[in-house]
Amino acid sequence: MKPDQQVPRNALVWIIISLFTLVAPHAERLPLWVLAVYLFAAGWRIMVYQGRWSFPGRLVKTALIVAGFSGIYLSYGSLLGLEPTIALLLTAFALKLVELHRRKDAYVLLFLGYFICITEFLFSQDLLVVLYSLFNVVLVTTALVALHRPGEHQFNRKTIRLASILVLQSLPLMLVLFFLFPRIGPLWTVPIKSHTAKTGVSDFMRPGDISRLGKSDEVAFRVQFDGDIPPQSSLYWRGLVFSRLEEGAWRSLRYYDIPASERRPPPVAIQGEPLGYQVIMAPTQQNWLYSLRYARPVTPGVMSSADYLLFSPTEVEDERLYRVQSWPDAVLDATLSDWRREIDLRLPAGENPRTLALAAQLRARAGDDAELVQAVLEMFSRQAFGYTLEPPLLPSRDQVDAFLFQSRLGFCEHFAAAFVTLMRAAGVPARVVAGYQGGEINPLNRTVIVHQFDAHAWAEVWLEGEGWVRVDPTAAVAPERIEWGLEQAMEGEGSFLSDSPLSPLRYRGIAWLNTLRLRYDALTWRWQSWVVGFDRAEQFRLLNKAFDGISARKFMAVLLASGLLVLGPVAFTLLRKRHQHQLSETDRCYLRFCDRLAGAGVRREPGEPPLVFAARAARELPALAPGIQRISALYVQLTYALEPPADSAALAEFRRAVRQFSPPARAAAGS
Repeated sequence: MKPDQQVPRNALVWIIISLFTLVAPHAERLPLWVLAVYLFAAGWRIMVYQGRWSFPGRLVKTALIVAGFSGIYLSYGSLLGLEPTIALLLTAFALKLVELHRRKDAYVLLFLGYFICITEFLFSQDLLVVLYSLFNVVLVTTALVALHRPGEHQFNRKTIRLASILVLQSLPLMLVLFFLFPRIGPLWTVPIKSHTAKTGVSDFMRPGDISRLGKSDEVAFRVQFDGDIPPQSSLYWRGLVFSRLEEGAWRSLRYYDIPASERRPPPVAIQGEPLGYQVIMAPTQQNWLYSLRYARPVTPGVMSSADYLLFSPTEVEDERLYRVQSWPDAVLDATLSDWRREIDLRLPAGENPRTLALAAQLRARAGDDAELVQAVLEMFSRQAFGYTLEPPLLPSRDQVDAFLFQSRLGFCEHFAAAFVTLMRAAGVPARVVAGYQGGEINPLNRTVIVHQFDAHAWAEVWLEGEGWVRVDPTAAVAPERIEWGLEQAMEGEGSFLSDSPLSPLRYRGIAWLNTLRLRYDALTWRWQSWVVGFDRAEQFRLLNKAFDGISARKFMAVLLASGLLVLGPVAFTLLRKRHQHQLSETDRCYLRFCDRLAGAGVRREPGEPPLVFAARAARELPALAPGIQRISALYVQLTYALEPPADSAALAEFRRAVRQFSPPARAAAGS
């Protein structure tokens, strides 16, 4: 193999480094054996470089390919889907290193590395992920730069400096394209079914489901109000309404379960100024969105359902920004249809007999529905019910009976389900609402951070003349949960984030650490709202405002002008540097020597080797032959020797010899 086709050692080292940094963000979602493949591939390639092993043959390559496909299929149960596809790509990336033989193989590997940088955005577009991906781009570019230096066989950290300059030079063009290039939906907005569990509140609720979310510190969404932030106790973020109780689980109504006449919410009379706010929601791979009571979307593409909920026609695959206006005091469903009343009174036959008997007793004592609601809340408040993140398991049948009369320990979903069951048994339409309650206020930018542990379930009952009214039985048992949040409610139990000992939220008492966390969250809000949320509509609004109306011709002119404005200085700098080749001191002295010989009538031909030129000059100027031979020999030794002199004595001698060399000038014609 030709030397210029070999992979230099410096390039190989940078390739192996980038190999591991590219797989690092995917490590938690990959099978362990894929990570073992990376160690195996790097070890094999190092042994090949040292001459101890040989490159794999065709049979070994085939076996590795079959093993890779088989391992992915056995690990995920399929070769289709987001995770198995990424795992297959990363496995191929590692195995390609084993057969890295020629420079063309390295090109394939590095260009594949650039593509793998993008794949992390399929899972997250967080600011830290972007910065880490930029770091990976620099590393892959460093390997590419090292690949174009075939004589560089020692590991050289200076290579990364040139790669960083190249990446920095591309940033202005990147900014121009970000603001001006048409916003074509990127790869990661294509709905791709994931094999991972969905995040957040599910479309059904069983006892214990929401309490599991109560141990997660992940951010569900962030909210920024246009004006003052409402009190913590008023922040009920509605996401789902559960009207059906089937097989021990509360479920929302499917679209085709609702008659055509009931699918659109009836008009709502509103009064007063609305609460305006914008929400940035984390990916959930679900359709529902979160808002306060009676919300009207301002952002196009957000729709309202029959239960006055917001939803997206497509699944939320990435961070979703939307603006909302809410009227929390609006009356919802002032009159209730017969179909809706029947749905919200329905209970499974033959289940929870003790609860049904209790409901009949409470109904007999209450004067009206409002008094019945108050009686049930007083029962929860006065009797020995406990609020806990670790509720005991309930039997598969008669769960409400077991909760009300035996365990009496539960999380919000236990109290909400028991309350709605009692209401329905007493003839009052009721339903369970799931979402989040409260949130942490970031004082740095006045945003509300809603975490997964803020997940909550409450009830809505229909009262004559008032419509649907929110009732939270958890507030009767643990009012501190509603007023101050889950952390305060669980302070005595010690179960708050018990599964996440390293969560920064556990150390909010350390002032500097908490300030650092809040500053990063404020920076994340800006990143998501200004960059991730910069969609086609926002781009059009910005350009339309900046250029007083935008047309196709004006847009293309602005795009081309901006590109020339950015690329022009870069091109000028590169072209100017091409004519400013920096010569070494040795070369400058030798050229001075050649100029003096030219003055004596002996000119060096273009490309003429130094020793050949010296022999010719010595023949034409025999009196100066010793000096010519000595200077030329020193120059060859300093420039072309396999081991040039390490000290400066030879260079000093060369400079002195050139300085003392002074041939007499004569006309070129007489030479």
